[in-house]
Amino acid sequence: MNPPPIAAREIAREERFQTVWTQELNEVFADVAPYYDRANYVASLGLWDWFLQKFMATVDIRPGERVLDVCAGTNAIGIALLKREPTLEVHAIDRSREMQEVGRQRAEALGFRIRSTIDDVHKLPFPDNTFDVVTLQFASRHLRVRQVWGEILRVLKPGGRFYHCDMLRPANRTVETLYYAYLRFCLWFTGFMFRSGRAALNCKQYFIHALQMFYSEEELSQVLRDLGYVSVTSKSVFSGMMAFHRAVKPPKG
Repeated sequence: MNPPPIAAREIAREERFQTVWTQELNEVFADVAPYYDRANYVASLGLWDWFLQKFMATVDIRPGERVLDVCAGTNAIGIALLKREPTLEVHAIDRSREMQEVGRQRAEALGFRIRSTIDDVHKLPFPDNTFDVVTLQFASRHLRVRQVWGEILRVLKPGGRFYHCDMLRPANRTVETLYYAYLRFCLWFTGFMFRSGRAALNCKQYFIHALQMFYSEEELSQVLRDLGYVSVTSKSVFSGMMAFHRAVKPPKG
């Protein structure tokens, strides 16, 4: 499948996936919340913690900073950041109450406090210029990217940093074909192994189609620049199957 040109991509993605995004994903994540982290560990062949460590290595934090983790899920990012720097003020936002409940339990078991907000991330309920750092991991392919990233730019302080990680659409067609074949197997295997409910099983094809319609590493960099971020950098993982992006809100003046 060849996705539309980058300028028309968001409209095409929303037209195709709006029903899943607005009506089905909440039920999917409520279903998978209890085993989400274990399923990712299995699907990644045990590399899940390695992915997290590599992403965290790109995140620059300083004592006392205010951090927002968007689509925080089970709080893997917030916990990893607090392990590194316990003085951070970490906020999490996610629309899945079930995922955040698992995340709350994980954080509290380690003695960490993460301030949780259950809301739609397409309109962040925070004032302008609030956060020093915003992170977003493994969720943008389920979002209206330009809208969410525009909101992140708004709530960042001038000079604040945005760190992003997600599975992408590889630019190489051979890699892309092999990638989707492996993902189809993983979705079937984890669904069988963890006895996924109907909602998750019904969305197996969606997860592949969402990647086919998503962006490549360089396309995401261009989206960031178009929105007004500066100092945009990226690092590819596994031939473009994943990438880490860093971008900065321009300083005042």
